[in-house]
Amino acid sequence: MYEIGALRALDEAIDGLEVNDLDVYVGVSAGAFVAANLVNQLSSAQMCRAIVKHEPGEHPFVPETFFTPAFLEWTRRGLSVPRLALEAIWDFARNPRDLTLMESFTRLGHALPVGIFDNEPIRHYLRNIYTMKGRSDDFRELGHRLYIVAAELESGRSVVFGKPGRDHVPISRAVQASSALPGLYSPVEIDGHLYVDGVLNRTVHASVALDAGAKLLFCINPIVPVDVSNDNAAGQYAEGELLRRGLPSVLDQTFRTLIHSRLEVGMKRYDSLYEDSDVILLEPDRDDYEIFFSNIFSFSERSAVCAHAYASTRSDLLNRYDLLAPILARHGLKLRRDILEDRSRELWRGVGLDSSDAAKLARRGGRRESSHETLERLDSVLDRLQAALVREG
Repeated sequence: MYEIGALRALDEAIDGLEVNDLDVYVGVSAGAFVAANLVNQLSSAQMCRAIVKHEPGEHPFVPETFFTPAFLEWTRRGLSVPRLALEAIWDFARNPRDLTLMESFTRLGHALPVGIFDNEPIRHYLRNIYTMKGRSDDFRELGHRLYIVAAELESGRSVVFGKPGRDHVPISRAVQASSALPGLYSPVEIDGHLYVDGVLNRTVHASVALDAGAKLLFCINPIVPVDVSNDNAAGQYAEGELLRRGLPSVLDQTFRTLIHSRLEVGMKRYDSLYEDSDVILLEPDRDDYEIFFSNIFSFSERSAVCAHAYASTRSDLLNRYDLLAPILARHGLKLRRDILEDRSRELWRGVGLDSSDAAKLARRGGRRESSHETLERLDSVLDRLQAALVREG
């Protein structure tokens, strides 16, 4: 949601920039989803509307696409518990001096699901979009170069789908692999290998585009650690706020800090390795608490996050106008100060929606289901689970 809002701000503010007609696109994790949409001619306005609008042709983002529980994975792991428990007891009986009973039972960790959610609906969603007329789910049929980066689980190496030798993989499958964040989604098997989220190795993989000859590169990175210790946080967040919010916030901050530190190192290297190229990085400030503390599982917050990213990116571009305008001018582009200073501009009106309608649609997207709708959806999920178990034999 952040990337789409930031992209829309870029699209509006830079004359000569056609975000659907660039030479090369590189997508990592959620960025793989956005980049693959762009190269398939989904405009920034269409993606914004899809966040809140549930109408034919808008490809709406609905919770079921991204947050369907991985029932099959849970079932497989659950069925292994009795066997693992017996093996643990047998190990302890054979080696009572070497192992405590609790140590023997650590093998029950094998029964923990490797993913909470099922990412197959994501692949189906994208495949349906990319097989429409004028679009393609095949890297080789695209009008522009698209590279999707994932990490091979068993070697830890980065793999770039879309390059020769790996361009036969469907784009929808590559995006599914690149966004398979461990713990949330199961690894994705492609050609006998397992792949997970590409951000585990690097955040933006800018070198993929720079090696392909890019002279001007826009990098959109939403993964920034928050700083609740500075003066801006006073009165909003008490000392120990991250600890008070529990394990998810602590893990989130740890993950963001590790990833962002590598990004900073990489950006410094790009300056020396690609001296004739310009790299423009767009990311939230470390005191952007609205982005950090937003609930990623709440689809009712999606429009607010997108609109906030749009506004904050516009502010960032204006604050850096004197630095960015000459860089863009070297590449035949013009940064529009008048557009950035126009405070009447608002995301939803700019994409053809009334702001009040967008608010109502967002609330509708986050509304509670009726009991009838819940039962219907549960029946559908159980039918899919039963079919999958039958296939598994």
